[in-house]
Amino acid sequence: MIPRILPWALCMGALMTAAVASPPGTYTLRIVVDQFGYLPDLPKVAVISDPQVGFNSGASYTPGATLEVRTWPDNAVVFSGVPVAWNGGATHSQSGDRVWWFDFSSVQTWGQYYIYDPANDSRSPLFRIDQKVYEDVLKQATRMYYYQRRGMAKVQPYADARWTDGTNFMGSLQDSQCRLISNPVAGTQKDLRGGWFDAGDYNKYVTFTCSVLSDLLFAYHQNPLIWPDDWNIPESGNGVPDLLDEIKWELDWLLRMQNTNGSVLSKMGVNGFQGACPPSAETSQTFYGAESTSATLTAAGNFAQAVRAYQSVGMTAYANTLSNAAVAAYTWAVANPSVIFNNTGFQSADPEVAASDRTNMQMRAAVFLYDLTGQPAYRSYVEANYTAIHGISSWWWNYYDSYIQDALLYYTTLPGVSPSVLSTIRSYKQDSMNGSGFMGAWTSATDAYQAYLADGDYVWGSSQEKGHAGMLYDEQATYGLDSSQATNYRACAAGYVHYMHGVNPLSMVFLSNMYEHGATNSANEIYHCWYAHGTIYDDALTSPNGPAPGYVPGGCNASFVQDSAYTGPRLAPPLDQPQQKSYKDWNTGWPEDSWQITEPGIYYQAAYVHLLSRFVRPMTYQDWATGYGLSGAAADPLADANRDGVLNLMEYAFNLSPQMNESTNLPQFRLEPQTVQGVTGTYLTVQFARQLGQTNLTYLVEASLDLVNWTAVCTASGSNPASGPGLISETGTAYLRQVLACDTVPVETARTPRFVRFHLVLN
Repeated sequence: MIPRILPWALCMGALMTAAVASPPGTYTLRIVVDQFGYLPDLPKVAVISDPQVGFNSGASYTPGATLEVRTWPDNAVVFSGVPVAWNGGATHSQSGDRVWWFDFSSVQTWGQYYIYDPANDSRSPLFRIDQKVYEDVLKQATRMYYYQRRGMAKVQPYADARWTDGTNFMGSLQDSQCRLISNPVAGTQKDLRGGWFDAGDYNKYVTFTCSVLSDLLFAYHQNPLIWPDDWNIPESGNGVPDLLDEIKWELDWLLRMQNTNGSVLSKMGVNGFQGACPPSAETSQTFYGAESTSATLTAAGNFAQAVRAYQSVGMTAYANTLSNAAVAAYTWAVANPSVIFNNTGFQSADPEVAASDRTNMQMRAAVFLYDLTGQPAYRSYVEANYTAIHGISSWWWNYYDSYIQDALLYYTTLPGVSPSVLSTIRSYKQDSMNGSGFMGAWTSATDAYQAYLADGDYVWGSSQEKGHAGMLYDEQATYGLDSSQATNYRACAAGYVHYMHGVNPLSMVFLSNMYEHGATNSANEIYHCWYAHGTIYDDALTSPNGPAPGYVPGGCNASFVQDSAYTGPRLAPPLDQPQQKSYKDWNTGWPEDSWQITEPGIYYQAAYVHLLSRFVRPMTYQDWATGYGLSGAAADPLADANRDGVLNLMEYAFNLSPQMNESTNLPQFRLEPQTVQGVTGTYLTVQFARQLGQTNLTYLVEASLDLVNWTAVCTASGSNPASGPGLISETGTAYLRQVLACDTVPVETARTPRFVRFHLVLN
């Protein structure tokens, strides 16, 4: 392809070339959409429900013959269509609803919209279609981990004023003076501060971090350009993506849990589930449990998987620490394969796992240690044991074993893997996806809400299974499986995102208190010691503060058991409901035991964050053109869509808009003091925004003496770091960067006129 080049130049002067209306109708829960919105290029299906069975069976609704997509705030109709009855008008057993689908996928222009039903004068929530529609949602969901930090005060500006709190668990005989539960004397005292609260209680369990860190580290590994350094946590601005800073908080705790012989302690916290509100008010003594093989293998896998991430951001010393810790842990576990911690002394959760899980944990650790070291012993262990995972032994790649399944898929990308092992892993994954529980469910439209789980999978923590189910589809593209169906796999994965965002029989976003972040109806209450029933944090709508935003509750749980000590009215819901209505938005503790439904967990959170991160991506030129509604000749990179003298490619490249006059907003060259190659002086300098989404786009800052011969002083190509003798700095860690560059000759020593220009080259 002939390069498309856009130049403009600057000499050492200043020459440069180149009515609001309210939505009509009444908001109804019966027209459900993703309340945050949709990516422009993905399917968009609103679900209209007429409840037949369950707590809302009296809320009958039949849509009109035609529904409309309208813009807001101007209420213009941009699309109209016919809602189509699901399964010929049958009642969907998992929801108890009759359902219609309204497909408006052809609407792709960025903006805010709603679905309007003229016949019933009713409408959906407002939602956006936008390339960046999930970025703030992902930010809030990831910031949940900051609020879960143990041993750190939550202070402004990092914490919202509503959720500030003093330091927790750092008092006498607490985390920095933690003692062995079976022998709590001074001689067993250890500094075990840090880490995250596991869930709605404040305890910490090493084995429970296995899927958490697997998901979060893969979220970074698979999409590193989307993670910025400005999410307002204490480490923001340090040049490291905030996700990695947050993960480091947990890894640092795990390093403290490691003994000098390589073994890792099993758990720590209070001896039960004591948890005052707020966390700083809890003064109970904390304890740790002895080392175990399962905890040690978990930590080995976590440390080993994390090494590549920290190497990639230049944290070499920390990566080496993790690598050494991983090897030490693995070595101890191999030598001590059956050390069990039986939870004696604790009344809190038992962190021990089955023998088959220990095998999986060892395989996971071996995968990443083989990646780091290339040592055959690690490969041999994986290849001798991989057929034992459920995905192969039971012919079902499932939602429950994500950490080992994901590790084995990653293993297939490494050098030196036996071809037969590689083929077996990939073929079993594909065979599962071809089955009735995955693509079969999609092609037959088994789930009226387009995020299928089997009846028996709506159990305690089903939100985690939704996240992992979505990832099973998304991984097809990641690992190049069945590429002919890539579009369908992507649509399937998106269905699970939309379910979490409100496309479900509850018409509820499965995230806490997201009203300030785009949701119309989100989870109001979660079972959590901090955001406890009867406190100022109780309810997002009726309490002064409500819970912090972005927590993922456990989800629908058709296996909810009413406590024998409970004597009040029958808890229906969540009892006596179809699977997808087995939920109640409440947080009352014993004996109502709401923790079975609404308690969050760092593992539910990680599954959702991992899935959602797959729907955030750097913006390509085509994304930009589609989002602004450009088509035909007007969408050509060398066109000037709004005739402002700035070509489309320039407006995309510098994060400008084709809908307004941007001629004065192009990067401006200025004379500024700089130090270049050790020489301090006044240089022609420019700062510019840079998109990393268009991999064949190169930004060039060039200098010349004669306007004929040009020399690059700064080059920024694709997603590679900017470079060149004139580069002063490149800031930002996500896909939109800021580059500061200048000429290499200062004004004070220039003996002839000098010219500086931009080149944009689209290959």
